[in-house]
Amino acid sequence: MKFSEKWLRQWVNPEVDTATLVAKLTLAGLEVDAIEPVAGDFTSVVVGQVKSVEPHPDADKLRLCQVDVAGDELLSIVCGAANVRQGLKIPVATVGAVLPGNFKIKPAKLRGVPSFGMLCSSKELGLTESADGLMELAEDAPVGTDFRVYLDLDDVAIDVDLTPNRSDCLGVAGIAREVGVLTGCDVTKPAQQTINEQSQKRVAVAISDSQACPNYVGRVIENIDLTAKTPVWMQERLRRSGLRSLSPVVDITNYVMLELGQPMHAFDLDKLQGGIQVRTAKENEVLTLLDRQEIKLSSDTLVIADDAVALAIAGVMGGSDSSVTDSTKHVFLEAAFFNPLAIAGRARAYGLHTDSSHRFERGVDPELALQAINRATELLLDIVGGQAGPVTQVVSNADLPQAQQILLRADRIKRVLGIDIAASDVEDQLTRLGMSVNPTDQGWQVTAPSFRFDIAIEVDLIEELGRLYGYDLLPETRPQGTVLTATISEHQLATHRLHSLLVDRGYQEAITYSFVDPSIQNYLVVEGESAIELANPISADLSVMRTSLWPGLIQALGHNLNRQQDRVRLFEVGRIFTGTQDNVEQHRHIGGLVCGSRYAEQWSEKQRPVDFFDVKADVEALLDLGRDSDIRFVAEQHPALHPGQSARIYKGERAIGWIGALHPRLNKPLDIKNRVYLFELTLTDVLYAQVPEFTPVSRFPAIRRDFALQVANKITHGEIQDCLQGIKSDILKGIQLFDVYSGEGVELGFKSIALAFHLQHGERTMTDDEVETLMAAIAQRLEQQLGITVRS
Repeated sequence: MKFSEKWLRQWVNPEVDTATLVAKLTLAGLEVDAIEPVAGDFTSVVVGQVKSVEPHPDADKLRLCQVDVAGDELLSIVCGAANVRQGLKIPVATVGAVLPGNFKIKPAKLRGVPSFGMLCSSKELGLTESADGLMELAEDAPVGTDFRVYLDLDDVAIDVDLTPNRSDCLGVAGIAREVGVLTGCDVTKPAQQTINEQSQKRVAVAISDSQACPNYVGRVIENIDLTAKTPVWMQERLRRSGLRSLSPVVDITNYVMLELGQPMHAFDLDKLQGGIQVRTAKENEVLTLLDRQEIKLSSDTLVIADDAVALAIAGVMGGSDSSVTDSTKHVFLEAAFFNPLAIAGRARAYGLHTDSSHRFERGVDPELALQAINRATELLLDIVGGQAGPVTQVVSNADLPQAQQILLRADRIKRVLGIDIAASDVEDQLTRLGMSVNPTDQGWQVTAPSFRFDIAIEVDLIEELGRLYGYDLLPETRPQGTVLTATISEHQLATHRLHSLLVDRGYQEAITYSFVDPSIQNYLVVEGESAIELANPISADLSVMRTSLWPGLIQALGHNLNRQQDRVRLFEVGRIFTGTQDNVEQHRHIGGLVCGSRYAEQWSEKQRPVDFFDVKADVEALLDLGRDSDIRFVAEQHPALHPGQSARIYKGERAIGWIGALHPRLNKPLDIKNRVYLFELTLTDVLYAQVPEFTPVSRFPAIRRDFALQVANKITHGEIQDCLQGIKSDILKGIQLFDVYSGEGVELGFKSIALAFHLQHGERTMTDDEVETLMAAIAQRLEQQLGITVRS
């Protein structure tokens, strides 16, 4: 919210300087972002009037002007502005003036013609960032008056960065109310004149969705003066608030919005076809906005329409076809209360953000519309004239926000804030904030005002008292509490163990949004898996909840690759979201991503790209923390993974995750040129740990027997392990794969796998017979179940 300090001081004028005023606002929670002069630093600029304009004898684009500045004689000034003309009143920098940037005005010759001063644009005076020509002043501007005095430029613009819950301060009236409480000054509202209704013209209003729009107010004003101009004082207040002057009618609606916080709109009455309807848009209904952008409306968008077409997106922006122009003679003024839930996200869905949507999304006072209509009518009649008609108001009281009745206990204030606040101060401050306060035995019964959507419970009131007292003045006390003991289970690993392991293996932790781009997520999820859509997304590319950690990690990878980081290892521990908006299920996952070379560049290892088994080793290291032997990697297909390099991870018979290479067909849509490997596991299964059991070291001899097996290429080592799990023996302590070979000496379609069998008994020396019997049983089992033969 940006506003002029002098405008604010017309509402409330405490005896404090600008710095103190700004400090009080900031400490009260209304953080001031910037304080800027409303004009550049200049001197000796006065109001002048061009008396004559003649062509320059040696330059086609220059003019020789005679300018009256109320001096002893006219000033001869050479000017190149296209809009210079006889009778025009403009700011004139006289000889000796100093303009912004320490630009000094001296007598000069332009193409041989003397020039004694300079006719100024608003940019040259530091009033605007750009200008098309000279700054044109009102016809009644007093010639010779100091220009700074004429526009009252010894002022500053204060920019307050409001939190979303303080929509009541999106108007000068709201800021003034806060200043009045903080300084103990009375707030002086502009006197409201009685509207003389000289017309009986009405426009019928029908509301089809009273929950979205429970209060709509309108009024017709006929026969406005097309030649009227926006007064200088209003133009300046708009400019100092960051808005430019457009036309009297539009300027007045903007002015009321800045003053009271109520967005308004004006329609050209002659362009309306029938009455006003507040309804939802028809699917793909077309509307051309004020900025000339043509959009197709969705069926969940609230619109203001007439009997034929949509005229505006409610609470966001009007349409150009019904807008007020220089030829408008009759206008229909609109002010309404729209439910924030009906407006939230609609502007962003169409790539828009307006002053109106900014306010309605946060909440506008539902009782303000009528006051705003009357204020705008008063200003319109003063500036452009015309005849005002009666007010048309359609209200659904049942759908309006209801006033909150809150019990505020005196002892509760002391307990929460740690200070005693006098009862009279409590009542005075809450009353100045617009609340109704009635004393009770326990404290006060407080009714929150309609413009404070953030006041709902007792601690909200205590927070108000605390910020008005001053957060910096509250005493510091140490909190007291009971230390709760937690049960630590040996069956549960600490999450930081996983973090540490992956960091030790060269990974870096990433933290990504839980909101993701639906187009990216659709590439990476299992077919048929639907995501939960956000009702009010931050942006279109963050509009659904993630069902996997991969979309965020993929985007983080792209960010790093685009910055020449060609070796990327990322992991994330976070929640994924499934179900529906009414029944959201959250599950914690751990996921990772690897891209680039296996090792960082070094002298002792030859460079090679990372492969599937490198990533599989990282995942196995994670799972080995829990000492769970019932883990299997089974070759299965996932739509986002390479069909020849993907596996599903099982714990027993339950699937707990995926691992694999990103499918090559996704490289182009995801804008990734490198080979990428991914994994993701459910965190609860990774954190589960087997409690270790003590086994004494046997004092009896151990032996090792090796088998070279001829195995069909399609058979995996995992299948061999599963087959041998069924061998029951008290001397078989372990099986180790130590070689894989294919080529000369091995039949086509087969490979040679070498396994080492470690044998030992814990209580006696083994016999040759039992060893031979075991090895024969192993060979027989492999041949019968998998068709594997022993080569040697």
